[in-house]
Amino acid sequence: MSGAATSLSSPSSVTGSGLPVIALAGPTASGKTAAALALARHLAPRFPVEIVSVDSALVYRGMDIGTAKPDAAELAAVPHHLIDILDAAERYSAAAFVADAGRCIREIRQRGALPLLVGGTMLYFKALFDGLDAMPAADPAIRAALDAEAAERGWAALHAELALVDPATAQRLAPLDSQRIQRALEVFRATGQPLSSFHQRQQRAASAAGEPSAATLVSLEPADRAWLHRRIAQRFDTMLEQGFLDEVRSLRARGDLSLDLPSMRCVGYRQAWETLDQSAQPDARQLQDLHERGVAATRQLAKRQFTWLRSLPQRQVVPADAPDALQQVIAAVDGLLARVPA
Repeated sequence: MSGAATSLSSPSSVTGSGLPVIALAGPTASGKTAAALALARHLAPRFPVEIVSVDSALVYRGMDIGTAKPDAAELAAVPHHLIDILDAAERYSAAAFVADAGRCIREIRQRGALPLLVGGTMLYFKALFDGLDAMPAADPAIRAALDAEAAERGWAALHAELALVDPATAQRLAPLDSQRIQRALEVFRATGQPLSSFHQRQQRAASAAGEPSAATLVSLEPADRAWLHRRIAQRFDTMLEQGFLDEVRSLRARGDLSLDLPSMRCVGYRQAWETLDQSAQPDARQLQDLHERGVAATRQLAKRQFTWLRSLPQRQVVPADAPDALQQVIAAVDGLLARVPA
């Protein structure tokens, strides 16, 4: 997607509605769903709220437990958008998200409701706030070559190669984040320019145009990382108890999915898939290994999310581990709405 960035903090940026767009972000397991629902209940007497999911995993149908997708009661309590819109065999991009989210935001505001963007896919937030520069389309030949190199040398080696040509992108990617490492190297080999330069050009253009960035973003960030690590471990245990492995077994049984697809590369799903590659009925040792690898991968995801959040300086931080975190989120949003012209 190219063109000027959309300013989500301006009430008239999407339509002429007087209601702004509010964004609620934060690392995985920080309590975003509960905060969003509490916020919607609080605002209901004044105007309806509709939630737009900003999550690259929640778009997939049949991936409920491992994504901590809102349950039926939560989905019924507040209208939700961009959840269960794709089959797990399909691919989704930041550009597609920007187009879908922009359409949802316009329609929500036309109904006189407040759009509440909620999620943890920071690339999607950045794309909405800063726009996306035009980038080359996928090149099957380059991707095939990178897959062959990865099979021979490993993704960690390709990550090291990326660090030489695009250190900014490599710094925010885990050494085994194959999907994003592949895309970054693909862009560099196709254009001779680092992926990060495309985003930087768009950000400079937005700044020159006087576009504010993420001014209505409230971010749930725990002051104590150990608090978040405990929640991540507890949530992974809960997922396993709820039948996460059975969910992955059902996805594998389809026969048209593999670890090459973005859906199956989601944190937790990759680790569960690899465990089932070893055994259809994992023993206690294998389940413990799954738990350890799943928790470690989720903690790495949270670390990358924190890095993204720090690049959004105008965010309003609420400590997710504070006893009154929900009340602080509500107060922050009330403050933002109080500044909207009548």
